[in-house]
Amino acid sequence: MLIKCLKNGILGIVNIYYELNFYIMEPIVLTDPNVQPTDELVFSIIGENSVYWKQIIDYLYEHHFDISEQWRFYNDGKSWLYRTLRKKKTIFWIGVIKDTFRISFWFGDKAEPALLASNLPDQIKDEFRNAKRYAHSRAISIEMRSSEDYENVIKLIELEIKLK
Repeated sequence: MLIKCLKNGILGIVNIYYELNFYIMEPIVLTDPNVQPTDELVFSIIGENSVYWKQIIDYLYEHHFDISEQWRFYNDGKSWLYRTLRKKKTIFWIGVIKDTFRISFWFGDKAEPALLASNLPDQIKDEFRNAKRYAHSRAISIEMRSSEDYENVIKLIELEIKLK
């Protein structure tokens, strides 16, 4: 798997993302390649947690001018992922799960000092420290369920943008 990641770059990271989510977390629900996700569909699945989705996207556009977003179906994971980018660099990935969504950030080893020195909760720092490395990167994933989760996502967005 590590060799595949090194050879295939971002595709390898997506493969790893799906494998991590398949074995550890709630499965992603947007699995029909013929049904392009819309806000209406996504919000009907994530319910009351759609407020966090809207707040995150609003925050990005209010604080950063060069943001783009895209939905893409990944055959290796058999589901749709939402990706936000600044210029050509990925900020985060979102997978829609039942009643909420999971937002994932990938940080390289060089980000470790900044991440550990940040004001993120120790639980998130421990998740990063203990995460399995894939091609010198590790993931931090948050299932959105509270305003505290939202605040941590904003901190991770700013850290990700600062480090890019």
